[in-house]
Amino acid sequence: MSSPGEPAGTSPSGTAPDPHVKKTEDFDRSYAIGIMLLMAALVMIVMYIEGMLTPSLPQIQSEFGVDYSQVSLVLSMYLVTGVALSPIVGKLGDVYGKKRVLGAVLVVYLAAVSVTGFSPTFTFMVASRAVQGVGLTIFPLAMSLVREEFPRDMVPRAQGILSGMFGAGFAVSLPLGAWVSNTWGWRFTYHSAIPIVAILVVLAIVFLRESPYRRPNAYVDYAGAGLLAVSLANFVLGLSQGPVWGWYNFAGASWHGIVWGAPEFFLLGTALLVPTALVEYYLHTRGKEVILDVRLLSMRNVMAVNLIITIAGFGMFLGFQALTFRLEEPVAVGGFALDTFHIGLSFIAFAVPMLIFAPLTAVLVTRVGTKPLTLLGGIIAAGGFFLATRTPTLTELLVSMFVMGVGLAIMNSAVINLLVLTVEPRDMGLATSMNGTFRNLGSSMGAPLAGSIMSTYVTYMQVKSPYSPKPLLVGPFPDSTAFLYIFLIAAAVMIFAGALALFAREILGKRAEKGALASDEQETPAVPGPLRYGAEGK
Repeated sequence: MSSPGEPAGTSPSGTAPDPHVKKTEDFDRSYAIGIMLLMAALVMIVMYIEGMLTPSLPQIQSEFGVDYSQVSLVLSMYLVTGVALSPIVGKLGDVYGKKRVLGAVLVVYLAAVSVTGFSPTFTFMVASRAVQGVGLTIFPLAMSLVREEFPRDMVPRAQGILSGMFGAGFAVSLPLGAWVSNTWGWRFTYHSAIPIVAILVVLAIVFLRESPYRRPNAYVDYAGAGLLAVSLANFVLGLSQGPVWGWYNFAGASWHGIVWGAPEFFLLGTALLVPTALVEYYLHTRGKEVILDVRLLSMRNVMAVNLIITIAGFGMFLGFQALTFRLEEPVAVGGFALDTFHIGLSFIAFAVPMLIFAPLTAVLVTRVGTKPLTLLGGIIAAGGFFLATRTPTLTELLVSMFVMGVGLAIMNSAVINLLVLTVEPRDMGLATSMNGTFRNLGSSMGAPLAGSIMSTYVTYMQVKSPYSPKPLLVGPFPDSTAFLYIFLIAAAVMIFAGALALFAREILGKRAEKGALASDEQETPAVPGPLRYGAEGK
């Protein structure tokens, strides 16, 4: 019988290999492939549902009679909840079992998706969207479950497929969501997604097996997780609403007579970090497993992946925001005057390479290694953003978007292996959830910064008026300088993110470093005590 704190199946002597670790010759191939495809479908449908609503914001604003500041909460509240819940759900997956926690998350997500399309008021819709943010916690649990079912040499391929679904699901959601919304209204975008989500939820509950890596007696740091969640939520909300409320102006919005703006949220988020650190230190000194475990975060590969994902997510959403406005702007001010549907259709140029190059990278990474491919992906993505600065025609801009998709697919597919093959399976839920938190933070910062730059560098268009001999000024529109700066920043960010991989320890390929990979047969301590996170050095 296993001791508390051990993965199930570890012998009391601590000398026997873990029998739950999959090996190439004896793993259940059909089940592993099935779980990989199911998790990929879940990732894609979640990304689709969250992206499909973006083209519908003008309809929602008009129907409920709210202003731009209010309607933007439909997007930001989802992200706030996702960032807040990610570290908690990941830890619960390690303690109670990843299938059990994933099942509960999926049921809540299905309920939120089902009611959002029937929202009678705007307040109800924002609240349901906040609950829907639990969908972001599906990603780390899915990655953990896939990691546990494949032998080490096949993990990169499985993770590559999952990585490809992130960008592909989001990019496909824009044209398809715009078409559904324009044809049947924004509510039907939700109604049409309910059956698909329901089928996937049933399949996950019935088909999945419980993870063998559980620690039912482990301490759950609810206090630290709660404080961290509220702190992060304030940063995300301030960043999401910054372009609307203003980055420097206090008193951006009123809530029950108390006036709040982006600076207030930043200050509150920063202030909450102090009690968070004190609580974590107090619990750590008493031998408790804290949500911000220094040993896990200080592992070289774990820290490298978190930084890379944060920076790459920042650059990607920085570019996405600018691309959307560039495609929408009138031709007279340097845009392409596309409607909502054709803007979404243009992002297929980004989605296609994600579907092709993510699985291809997963095959190559076992031979080439994670570090060279992560760096290569960053350079290619940077090249795509640089090409976007020199695109006088729509065709050339679509080509640059294709190059961006290639680079990001290679980078995401390669770098995730640094995490899932370094951390021991029993700590995978917490590690991947932390990674999801970093990813969401980076993504939340990109779009607001793009909006700030585009509101700083503007131009106006002259239009002839039948009522006045003088032309009218229409605008403001972001000018070419704004797009130039945004795409150059995104290019520099991608190169920097790719270069950070050079500071990690290689785990695959001919140059894999000894001790960098969490061994599939390493011994596990038989007595409770400080957890061991593999042999990966600092």
